Amino acid sequence: MRVLFTTWAWPSHLYALVPLAWACRSAGHEVLVASQPELLPLIERTGLPGVAVGKDVDGVGMVRGYVLPSQDDPVGDRRAPREGRGPRALRMFTAHADSMVDGVAEVARRRGADLVVFEPTALAGPLGAAAAGIPAVRLLYGADLMARARPLLPEALAPLAERVGVDPAGYDPFGSCTVDPCPPGFQVPAQAGEERLPMRYVPFNGPGTPPDPPLPPQRRGRRRIVVTWGHTMARLDGALFLAGHAARAVASLPGTQTVLAVTSAQLPLLGELPEGVRVVVDAPLHSVVDGADLVVAHGGAGTVLTSLRAGLPLLLVPQLPDHAGHAARLLAAGAGEVLTRDEASGERLREEAARLLDAAEGAGRREAARALRDEMLAQPSPAEVAGVLAERVVACAA
Repeated sequence: MRVLFTTWAWPSHLYALVPLAWACRSAGHEVLVASQPELLPLIERTGLPGVAVGKDVDGVGMVRGYVLPSQDDPVGDRRAPREGRGPRALRMFTAHADSMVDGVAEVARRRGADLVVFEPTALAGPLGAAAAGIPAVRLLYGADLMARARPLLPEALAPLAERVGVDPAGYDPFGSCTVDPCPPGFQVPAQAGEERLPMRYVPFNGPGTPPDPPLPPQRRGRRRIVVTWGHTMARLDGALFLAGHAARAVASLPGTQTVLAVTSAQLPLLGELPEGVRVVVDAPLHSVVDGADLVVAHGGAGTVLTSLRAGLPLLLVPQLPDHAGHAARLLAAGAGEVLTRDEASGERLREEAARLLDAAEGAGRREAARALRDEMLAQPSPAEVAGVLAERVVACAA
């Protein structure tokens, strides 16, 4: 089986593809990852073969344009998505699809691909697969936040479909099925007629090495809080990167160690930190959260799922629409707490963290987080899902 994985140039979306891509490759299948030129060096760092298609699109600039206050709205409202952000996000996704679709179709034909696997915002994937006459499978990287956009996709993508010779009504922009790494208790319910293949979430948080020296085992009566703010917020605006603020807030909790997980590029944004805060640089998040008691973060899919995989509750401060979506699913599952940007004062962060750590007050949320972890671990491994996909490709070719 020859599998073409597709994503646009956003690192966290690439990372969501890596476990299944490596499972396919380990099973002896031929794997290739297609994305815009900007992402090619990072693809190579995952150890997977990559190919550049299309041209780079300023995704950071587009996100910045619909998230940050504008001249018409100088104050802005960072607590929740403003009316119209959804369509603007869809325009961003279609801009990336416009860049990539011809290249995806060409690579699929030239390489003799049997299957395209695409993350849900890489809309060039199902279009390119349809143009090449092969099936496409959608691989979620978190909660299915694109589900509500499904009715809008045929019209939005119609010009691109016609350009590559695909009947806009003759293909499904969600692919033939959806591979879902989320535990059922966290995920958005499937839509009518949609087939989902559950897959165990295996964290890939980017290339890197574990903390050195290693984080020591927890001492009796001590608790550990991990603070992390992903990759996106610092790229958008340093004022949105709240990791240092959050670490300062929770570091004063008695009997608690604070670990701050950041990239080397984010170090200048942290500000002065209290003595005793351990800063871990460029370490994969799963190697930091193991053994912790609580994660304080921004709400990105990878951070949330990696923390839940460790059975940890979260305290989230979402500022982007997808982060707000994952925060809402966390609340619905009862596995953490959420503050708006305006609510996230140092005092309030410290109070909510203390509640989540408290033996009595936080018990329900810890139990819910562990239940989600158990659901995750009960799902089929990426290797098993790779086998199912291979069987389906053979059946389609027969």
